[in-house]
Amino acid sequence: MSEGLLHHIEIYVSDLKKSSEFWGWFLAELGYHSYQKWEKGESWKLGETYLVFVQTEERFLDEPYHRCRTGLNHLAFHAASRGRVDEMTEKLREKGAKILYENLHPFAGGEDYYAVYFEDPDRIKVELAAPV
Repeated sequence: MSEGLLHHIEIYVSDLKKSSEFWGWFLAELGYHSYQKWEKGESWKLGETYLVFVQTEERFLDEPYHRCRTGLNHLAFHAASRGRVDEMTEKLREKGAKILYENLHPFAGGEDYYAVYFEDPDRIKVELAAPV
């Protein structure tokens, strides 16, 4: 284990069922496996890093998430290749995910940066980037 690597990320979600369906298939595609599951949450693990999704308590659901407010802007994942970005882009479209920056896709990050940007059910931006 290397000091400084991320241990885990925990995200509160407005609808655990929707988020689990969305993130479950995406993370499985990237090699993560189901790690923990309980009534109000679920996690997926790859190596020593895991992502946790927890149902937001009802009393905190009045203020929806927005990536342009203070806090998390997006999560970015490595893709194996440009072809993998293309493959995942098609799968995201088939699942009805909102692809961001569609008019610039797949070069929204610049002419040498090949990625797909999309939103999860709570509108958290997610990025899958090919090696440069």
